[in-house]
Amino acid sequence: MTELELAGRKALVTGGAQGLGKKFAEYLTAAGATVVVADLQDEKGKEVAESIGGTFVHLDVTDDASWEAAVAQAVSEVGGLDILVNNAGIEIASLFINLDADVARRIFDVNVVGTSLGIKHAFRTMGPGGAAGKGGAVINVASVAAHIAFPALSQYSASKSAVDRITRVAAMEAGKLGLGVRVNCVAPGLIPNEMGAGLANELTGMGLFESPDAAVGQVVELTPSGGLATEEDIAEAVVFLASDRSKFINGVDLSVDGGMGM
Repeated sequence: MTELELAGRKALVTGGAQGLGKKFAEYLTAAGATVVVADLQDEKGKEVAESIGGTFVHLDVTDDASWEAAVAQAVSEVGGLDILVNNAGIEIASLFINLDADVARRIFDVNVVGTSLGIKHAFRTMGPGGAAGKGGAVINVASVAAHIAFPALSQYSASKSAVDRITRVAAMEAGKLGLGVRVNCVAPGLIPNEMGAGLANELTGMGLFESPDAAVGQVVELTPSGGLATEEDIAEAVVFLASDRSKFINGVDLSVDGGMGM
């Protein structure tokens, strides 16, 4: 990461109260951006925002009105919007024989509708005539699960495949409309954080692996680089896609998975 390469930029990170979102907020700040942490978890979100010298806005990514209010507040408080990281997402494992339709709809509501609404409001805000109006970059968070067939992740995988497709269509639309907004996504591999550990435990509980360590071992075995991704690895990629170093990269799915999804 080049020091202060995002100086003067204003960024909003959804799901920024914990996990990858928190790491993205930290790395964007370290690169010079002013960061708005957006989340449903008010107390945690405020703590993260305070720790990075940013600001917090309450956001339910599945709700259009919540997006409108959060983006307006962010623009007002930090003086613009140049970067949106659509990070908020949920991962709920389920075998097909136990599939719950309401759970499946919830996954798509957060991961697909939430990402789509973020793009909508980024375009309206960053494009000509918008409250910020200087163009910018949208980075969506997909997953290696969009590229591989891993058991018990059918709905999550499908939702992240949708994020990849949405990214490409959004990039094309932004170009055709002359919005000056690049749209890319990053596809992380399995990360040994709270979500990754939870998934390993879920898969073990379903009888798919003998132990959480065995589940992780299977992932490592499928990864040419021979290990797991770190939150720092993914955050570096997000900063890159937000910066001018990627100014002619548009509509891509950048895999940061050690080759697992190739």
